[in-house]
Amino acid sequence: MAKLTIVARIEAKLDKVELVKAELLKLIDITRSEQGCINYDLHQDNENPAHFVFYENWESRELWQAHMGNTHLSDYLEATEGAVENFTVSEMTHIA
Repeated sequence: MAKLTIVARIEAKLDKVELVKAELLKLIDITRSEQGCINYDLHQDNENPAHFVFYENWESRELWQAHMGNTHLSDYLEATEGAVENFTVSEMTHIA
């Protein structure tokens, strides 16, 4: 199976940007050490600081799904409950 690319978009509430950013940063090192993680890169929009994007590559969808079930993600969701305006995930395949 081809590797899986994930683009996750997180839009923080305007008064919760720093909280969401701090919680997202906590995910970096632990996720990068997970089995199957090729890269896990966090970006913040230059014009809209409430908009964050994770660009991720995984060896397989199954390993990404294992990541999604880990406790550090549930900890993040608990810590940011009510602080995120919008969250979308796109599963993508590299084609060229």
